[in-house]
Amino acid sequence: MATSQKGNSEGELKELFVDELKDIYWAEKHLTKALTKMAKSATSEELQTAFETHLSETENQIARLEQVFEAVGEKASAKKCDAMAGLIEEAEGLIEDTKEGTLTRDVALISAAQKVEHYEIASYGTLKTLAGVLGYSDAVQLLEETLAEEKKTDSLLTEIAEGSINESAKSE
Repeated sequence: MATSQKGNSEGELKELFVDELKDIYWAEKHLTKALTKMAKSATSEELQTAFETHLSETENQIARLEQVFEAVGEKASAKKCDAMAGLIEEAEGLIEDTKEGTLTRDVALISAAQKVEHYEIASYGTLKTLAGVLGYSDAVQLLEETLAEEKKTDSLLTEIAEGSINESAKSE
């Protein structure tokens, strides 16, 4: 006699979803500190402004994640995100390894920031999809909003790099 695994699967899928939410919640909270340091370390005013703007967005994204937890009936809590911890550590190393006041440092900062953005894009894309599968329409909308912001930030960083910083750094 075959038994249905549906109830179990949905429970396990929700557990995975909540675990991933906790992971990105930790990541965003720790990213706020890193963005502050990255903004202070940037040479170009354009990059400093981009980091400061994204810091403000990240603070809103943290609040939005708290709404997602609430929408799925869970208490907001964080679980250490090893991936983000590693990306932040890498960014700090790049700051230490590059000369202050150079556009080469800005190139390194953009590289580190885009790695973070790509991790976040993957995380929010997965979370949005899982929220849809699990029937959490309010969560889908909230996660889509954050996903769009992360993609916009990634594009902005590319524009800044390709617009002038990469070429200017070549002559340092």
